[in-house]
Amino acid sequence: MRLKTKYFGEIDCPEEDKLFFPDGLFGFEEEKEFFLLPFEGGEGSLLCFQSAVTPGLAFVAVNPFPLKPDYAPVLTPGELKAMGVERSEDLCFYALCVVRSPVADSTVNLRCPVAVNDHTHRAVQVILEGNDYHMHHRLSEFGRAEEGAPC
Repeated sequence: MRLKTKYFGEIDCPEEDKLFFPDGLFGFEEEKEFFLLPFEGGEGSLLCFQSAVTPGLAFVAVNPFPLKPDYAPVLTPGELKAMGVERSEDLCFYALCVVRSPVADSTVNLRCPVAVNDHTHRAVQVILEGNDYHMHHRLSEFGRAEEGAPC
């Protein structure tokens, strides 16, 4: 599939790599299909959820585990059932970012991660219960902003 993107220009994406969000992303409920694309030089931790339909719509995301190794998102039983898994550990998680200048002021949303079932290509953005994670963790909290961390 030929795809026009916000950050990568026009590229080819295999149709089978498309992720399906039955409920869209928060604030973008009408957008149901995305591709997860890696940024060059991001070492697989800096990614982009690119809309399959709207070229200008893309969300910067990170693999949260290199930033916060003890990150342990837990979905509700209903969310797990909807995702077709029994345990949260059976899913991949990504945290959306707000990129700012300087980079240390960028924020990572650990409270509302995107969960992806790699086998079914089903994805959902969830709001985690409890007070362990927030929507605006500054990148500088993780002690890596000076090293050119993701975001």
